[in-house]
Formats: sequence, structure tokens, C-alpha cells
Amino acid sequence: MKADSKQSQMILNGNLWKIMVKLTLPAIVAMGLHGLNVIFDAIFVGKFVGELALSGISVAYPLTQIALGFGSMVGAGAGAYLSILIGKNDRDTQNKILGNANYLGIILTAFLMITLFLTARPLLSFMGGEGRVLAIALSYFRVTIIGTLFWFFSLAYNMIIRAEGKMGKAAIIMGLGLVVNIMANYILMVIFHFGVVGAAWGTNLGMFASTLLSILYFRSGKTTFQSKVFAIQKDPAIINRIISLGMPQLIMVITTLILGIVIFNAIGAVGTDYDLAFYGVSFRIMTFMTMILNAFMRSLQPVVGMNFGAENYTRVIRATKIYIVGSLIVIVPFYLITVLNPQMVLGLMFEGPVTSENIFNFVIFMSIIPLFTIMMNGMSYFPAIGEAKIAGMLPLLRQVVLYIPAMIILTRLFGVQSVYISAFVIDVLVTVIMVILLGRSFARLRKMMKSIEPCE
Repeated sequence: MKADSKQSQMILNGNLWKIMVKLTLPAIVAMGLHGLNVIFDAIFVGKFVGELALSGISVAYPLTQIALGFGSMVGAGAGAYLSILIGKNDRDTQNKILGNANYLGIILTAFLMITLFLTARPLLSFMGGEGRVLAIALSYFRVTIIGTLFWFFSLAYNMIIRAEGKMGKAAIIMGLGLVVNIMANYILMVIFHFGVVGAAWGTNLGMFASTLLSILYFRSGKTTFQSKVFAIQKDPAIINRIISLGMPQLIMVITTLILGIVIFNAIGAVGTDYDLAFYGVSFRIMTFMTMILNAFMRSLQPVVGMNFGAENYTRVIRATKIYIVGSLIVIVPFYLITVLNPQMVLGLMFEGPVTSENIFNFVIFMSIIPLFTIMMNGMSYFPAIGEAKIAGMLPLLRQVVLYIPAMIILTRLFGVQSVYISAFVIDVLVTVIMVILLGRSFARLRKMMKSIEPCE
């Protein structure tokens, strides 16, 4: 039995190319704006505070993603489950999603705030921070910890809104949050000279604005499910489903954090503060680029989830292929800008001189981007069909099994440049693995489709 809303009917029966455009364009805006939250901190700090401060927030940056990682787990899990339930037209369970997400959010943010406050200094030291860089990183990170609740729910709520297929609404909410962030950064850093602390408070205020706007949307009565935004429910079955479907997102964030610790320590051992700052800038530009691809990843999830729930397996396969091709078409111009004019892109955040070797490193690092069109859409596809374990295994393989040994060993043998070259080689290998996994999954869905065709 299919869902009866206009949006759901479009996803279940409409032209897939048109659906991709309609859902992804606002999602690109939403995720691009989310990525700009990261970029603008670096721009303001790099331009108005200095290179040493940029090194400090670069060391702290991976740790700030912990709250977003848990928020992403709850948001992605609740969103994936919601999409499947919409496809099945299971309204009773749909209406319990938000209350259980709230329960998880309160428990997790309380745990994170206490834990991170107590371990901030050793964590930043472990990340490679020392001396003045450590002091700057600590002052920045402690302020972001205060905003953990809003970091968590700004992303979790936004992902649930996107799971309804309402990408435009999610983009507006994210955009207004970014406007608040930019205004706060300018006021706190340029006018009042609060330095990196001002940057952290600016981001906190942006996250608060996004969370507040999401709450107002849920209370508006315009959702496709009964959204009691202040409800707190504990249904073990729903909570387990949310966690299992969202776990790949958390695994990806945690393994990226571990990888960040290894990389910053490896660069710190053989390089300079300049090398740390340069990698930090390169990583933020990479993050912004992947945020654009994240738009395809997020808008694919409700399309696959709803059609899988409705047993439209042929559409599931076709939608995934269309999204991979579409994301490649969109990302190539951005990729070409970064590799054809790297000095201009780096100059947005980096005031220091850029050597020819670092330009080469940056170009190699950015060349990973086209490969992410397959990896990231695949990471969205598997949880959307209820196979979250596969999506969880790949980040472990990529970040823990391959990346970490390469960073530890190769940087000591070949220096900082090996960080960038290793990243490219590893992601080529992981992309090949993802292609194989997708092919096998598509074959299983085709068999399932044949088994139900005689009954129709």
C-alpha cells in the first residue's frame, strides 16, 4: 500500500531525473550552506586573526565533528526509517519517530558535553596540538562544547525534514542559520575582536538558529507525519532501528576523527605549523566539496527508502545509477575550478605563500572528489534498503585498515606529501570495492523483483 501524500507519490511514481533535480537542487543549497559554516570560520580566522590561530582551529576541527556525528547518526537513522515507513504507509510508527529521536538526542548530548569538557585538553594534545596552538585550539573547542545540543539537533532535525522529501524547506532553514553565523562572526571577530572564541560563538549561534527554525517547522502542522517536537518517547524497537540505520554515519565520523588524530600527529612529527595549517585548509575545502555531494546522498535516501518500502526494486536500482551520474555532472565543474586554479581557491583562506609542492599536494588531494560520487551515493543506498552493516564496514576499511597504517608509516618514510598521495590511492581502491558491492546488491534486488512479479 503506497503513501498518499503528493510528495510521496511523486517519489514513488515520477520521472527519476526530474525527481533528482527537484530534490537535489535545494539539498545542494542546504548542504553547501552547511559546508560554508565550516569554511567561514576558517575565512574569518585566517583573514582577521592569523596563521597560528588557523592552525589551532584546524587541530580542533575534527573534534567539533563529534556532536555532528551523533546528530547525523540519529538524523540519518530516523530519516532512513521514516522514508521506508512512508513507502509502507505505516503512519502509527511514523508518528513515534520524532519522540524517540528526541530521547536519544537528550541522552547523547548530555553524555557528550560532560565527556568532552573533561577530556578537551588531552584530546587536543593527542590531535597534535602543543604550545600556543594547543591554547588556541582549547579556547575554541570549549566554546563549541557549550553549543553541543544545538550542533546535534540542527543536523538531526534537518536530516529528518529531508527524509520527508522536503529539501527546499531544509535548505531555507540551513541558509538562515548560515546568515546568523556570518553576521555573528563579523560582529564578534571584526568589531569586538574576540578572535577564535568569537568564531566558535558565531557557529553556536548559527546552529541555535537552525535548531529553532526546525522546531517551528515541526510545530507548523505541515509535516507528513505527526510531529510532536517536544515529545520524548522511549520505544526500544524504534530506537534500535534508528541506531542501526544511522550507525554507518557515526562510524564514518568517528573513524574520520581517529584518522584526523593520526594525520595531524603524523604531519606534526615530520612537518611544521605551516604544514598543519595547509592541511587544515585543504581538508576544509574538501569538506565543502563533499557537502555538495552530500546533497545527492541525502536526497537519494528518501527516493530509495520509499521505493524499497513499496517494493519498487527496479526504481531503486535505476534511481541509484541516475544519482551517481547526476552527482558526477554537478561536481566536475567545482573539481575543475580547484585543480585548474588552486592558488585562487587556497587564497580564500590561506594568507601564507603556497609552494609548487603544496599546489601539487592540493591537486592530488582534490582529485579524490569525482570518486566520491560512487562512494557517497553507495553509503546512502545501503542504509535506505535496510543493509546498514555494509555501509558501516566501508568507513572502517577506508579509515582504519588502510588510511591509518599508511599515514603512520609513509609519512615517516616519505614526508608530508605522502599524506595526499596515499589518500588518492586508497580512495581509488575503496571506490572499486563499492562498485562491486553495489553490483551484487542490484543483482539481489532483481531476483526479488522477479519473485514478486507473478503475484501482481
